[in-house]
Amino acid sequence: MTLRTAVIGVGHLGKQHARIHAALGDEGLTQFVSVCDLNEATARSIGEERGVSWATDWRKLIGEVDAVSLAVPTESHCEIACELLQAGIHVLVEKPIARTLEEADRMINAAANGNALLQVGHLERFNPALVALRPHVRNPVYFEIHRVGEFTARSLDIDVVLDLMIHDLDLIHRLVPGVPTQVQSQGRSIHGEFADEVTANLVFENGARVELVANRAADERRRAMRVVYPDGEIVIDFLARTVTNTTGRKLQSLELRDPLWESVSAFVTAARKGASTLVRPEEACRALETALLIEDALVPFGEIHAKDALPLRRTA
Repeated sequence: MTLRTAVIGVGHLGKQHARIHAALGDEGLTQFVSVCDLNEATARSIGEERGVSWATDWRKLIGEVDAVSLAVPTESHCEIACELLQAGIHVLVEKPIARTLEEADRMINAAANGNALLQVGHLERFNPALVALRPHVRNPVYFEIHRVGEFTARSLDIDVVLDLMIHDLDLIHRLVPGVPTQVQSQGRSIHGEFADEVTANLVFENGARVELVANRAADERRRAMRVVYPDGEIVIDFLARTVTNTTGRKLQSLELRDPLWESVSAFVTAARKGASTLVRPEEACRALETALLIEDALVPFGEIHAKDALPLRRTA
């Protein structure tokens, strides 16, 4: 049976999901049937552009599709995903999985009850540079990650921790064993109610230290990662696509690939074959828990306050 797909929420990111679903449909891997958005003009425009039906009520897709990309504001993730999953519809939900661990639990339970797949859009899992780096990350002593961009007025319903830093938290949990035991974070709001710039310092159980900088209101872009070992360091500039390596570890050259394409394609493949998803929701909960700890420890820039990372809940 051909997998019928749709995209719910076709704003800035959702229309890229629609592009990819349309291309996968052209390859005969799926049948892309619909897009949905609360904004009728947007839904109609993207639907006509991709040659599929359009709707403003996502409930109308139940019974009409087998899998969806969900690219709506975080506050709506749980409500929409739970009803779709309960109906047996596979869901690829954009990060973060939810606003709270309780909402994430409801989504995971709904997936189990509906015998449906739930994948979370943590794109760094599909970044070729980080795929190449992971086998070589053994006993690092320090990580430094910068994710900085210009203001776009998107995702202002959440702060920059859940908007951008969550990507790197998922990555860190893939590279560093255990959980953080101490959290220090500073931030400020520039354009709205929630923090647009946050610096977080984490100490893990094995002694590894992590510094993360996320800023969605900067004058220029920066996307870099530095991994320090006792015998040298590896520095990856993701924008310039360069690697500086002073260790003896051999890394693959950076390949030109589209992480979002890889994410959607992996989701579709898993749904078609009944396989497990690459980004399990339980792993997304782990990143969410650390993000919430960072938010809980957040103080204005200039103040210094290290806080023990008393767990909200230890996740798998």
